[in-house]
Amino acid sequence: MNWRFADKRLEKILDKVNLRTRLSKEDGLLLFETYDLNGVGMIADVVRQRLHGKKAFYIYNQHINYTNICKNRCLFCAYAVDKSDKSSYSWDMADIEKRLMDRIDEPINELHIVGGLNPDLPFSYFTDLLKRVKKVRPNAKIKAFTSVEIDCLSNISGLSIDETVAALKEAGLDMMPGGGAEVMSERVRQKLFPKKMGKDRWLQIMEAVHGAGLPSNATILYGHIETIEERIDHLIALRELQDRTSNLNKTGGFSAFIPLAFHSENTKLSHIPPTTAVDDLKMVAISRLMLDNFAHIKAYWVMIGEKLAQIALNYGADDLDGTIIEERITHTAGAKSAKGLSREFMEDMIKSAGFVPIERDSFYGEINAK
Repeated sequence: MNWRFADKRLEKILDKVNLRTRLSKEDGLLLFETYDLNGVGMIADVVRQRLHGKKAFYIYNQHINYTNICKNRCLFCAYAVDKSDKSSYSWDMADIEKRLMDRIDEPINELHIVGGLNPDLPFSYFTDLLKRVKKVRPNAKIKAFTSVEIDCLSNISGLSIDETVAALKEAGLDMMPGGGAEVMSERVRQKLFPKKMGKDRWLQIMEAVHGAGLPSNATILYGHIETIEERIDHLIALRELQDRTSNLNKTGGFSAFIPLAFHSENTKLSHIPPTTAVDDLKMVAISRLMLDNFAHIKAYWVMIGEKLAQIALNYGADDLDGTIIEERITHTAGAKSAKGLSREFMEDMIKSAGFVPIERDSFYGEINAK
């Protein structure tokens, strides 16, 4: 195949990819620097096609955001409020069960459960939550609690991280989402989320989670005050942890990586403009190229919109996440995407983009192919 790049520097990147040679930090910086978006996308598609062909995955899932009360109050967050705020809420077990029962006739096979750091909720609340969800939805997998929540629960319970994870796993936790790291930069942390734990603690918790036999996702929150170099450093830190933990158990460490585009509306950073389509597609493509030991890259339609997520399937993404019933956090920050999509809509999105829709379970087991 003859490749014609507008930026000839991309030829060496393609050579490395064809030889399955790991890209360096300098390579990553070049990929962000170049204006040859299509060239970057074409190279990312080489890796995507090598791993997954024309398959594009999605899952039938439901989100449960159990509280919006949070003591951290990060500057980039539009979701969190103080307990005294009139919009504050914390669902009890009956509330959670009602939300599950409202959709009990749907073939939901994953519950995505995250919330704020509410100091009034005891550790037993979280084990009870997991047990209640398992009782109502015994066949669905529970993907719950970011590393930030795990850190908070360890402090609340007085248990070590290993003991905390073990207790949650026994109560029904199947895997973890990837949030909480945002951008692994101490400079950014001090400016935007100083009350949240730093890079080393996040990596430590994820290593413990993987060691306990629980897979997780990983994310980056981009498009605020971070530099391109900080983005690349974040990806490399994830890649290095995956090198250490992917063989600890059969779950494979990090399951997927999700670039999360920052939404500034209703936050204290509302002066920051939205990410551009070019930046979103580059972030997906460069993630696919830098994270050579990650099996899956998601185009999270909630944050970048349904149409751009379709295009991202040609820029390295192989997963559109899921039906995302009742997502609250990103929509509080002004996301204009739907609050949930039907299975039929997801499959039509994938087919019309030229790919084969594959409904999956939480561990990328194929449920059906259309």
